[in-house]
Amino acid sequence: SLFDQPLAIAVQGLGPRQQVTLRTSLRDETGELFQASAHYQAGDDGELDLARCPALPGGSFSGLEPMGLLWALQPQKPFWRLVKRDVQSPFLLQLEVFEGHGERPGRLLAQAQHERAFLRDGVRRVPVREGRIRATLFLPP
Repeated sequence: SLFDQPLAIAVQGLGPRQQVTLRTSLRDETGELFQASAHYQAGDDGELDLARCPALPGGSFSGLEPMGLLWALQPQKPFWRLVKRDVQSPFLLQLEVFEGHGERPGRLLAQAQHERAFLRDGVRRVPVREGRIRATLFLPP
């Protein structure tokens, strides 16, 4: 998906009202790790849709925040910032589902990897160098 588009996150196949912890992580271009986590409880049908289920207290955020696992990403190093320098390569987002809530994650139940791209297919990137001006022009297909 494109980095500025909403990402729908859902988990299926859980037990009714099962408590789980979801964790996202990604590494920036320097290799620095960013992570966020949230506690959830599946519905009676064993499904968890972050657009409908609020995060419970105890994680990186709480409440109904469908994109919370992305905006709450925090670096392991203090004062580090998530910066993307090469927009031609995507960020690789790791998503993990762990059993239960707690200080330490329980058993890993599921995991997935998702690419968050910055350029739509067909966009041309043109470097601009004119006098003292240095820029990049992005042209749509």
